[in-house]
Amino acid sequence: MSNIGFALSGSFCTFQKAIEQMKILTLAGHNVTPIMSFHAYNLDTKFGKAADFREIIESVCGHSIIHTIAQAEPIGPQKMFDVLLVEPCSGNTLAKMAAGIVDTPVLMAVKSHLRNARPVLLAVSTNDALGNAAKNIGALLNMRHIYFVPMGQDDPNRKPRSVVADFDYTELAVNAALAGSQLQPIIKS
Repeated sequence: MSNIGFALSGSFCTFQKAIEQMKILTLAGHNVTPIMSFHAYNLDTKFGKAADFREIIESVCGHSIIHTIAQAEPIGPQKMFDVLLVEPCSGNTLAKMAAGIVDTPVLMAVKSHLRNARPVLLAVSTNDALGNAAKNIGALLNMRHIYFVPMGQDDPNRKPRSVVADFDYTELAVNAALAGSQLQPIIKS
């Protein structure tokens, strides 16, 4: 199967769903290596303690978490992954990626992985996807080797600008990205 880099940025409310997808991918035989942004790795939130998430993630994947920029830099030169999945991909990470800013382990992983023209798959999770973050999603949609897990509004009435990827499509989206295509439709109703 494939070597997958599985990066988590700070949309903490989706960590449980992301961990479920890690389990699905590893049970399907993929070699999954976790990567976490500084905030994802270190912050305790109302959704759980960082140490608890780290323990579960390392147990599921069977690998230590890449959690520093220095650890993420060799990803490209060593061609560590066939595909790099950022799930969840926060609005902050989207903005920095679109602007070419590399100041977290996740962003370094993306930059390093893209140097080999290998696929990066983004699972958007942000409350302003249909607001300020829309321009960043648009810019990334236009970039080569960037793909998206299908996404849709998660609560149109109470959060009309919020969009979350449908994590249930992760494995299908990974396979499509590995084949060089975008899983359709990108926007789910």
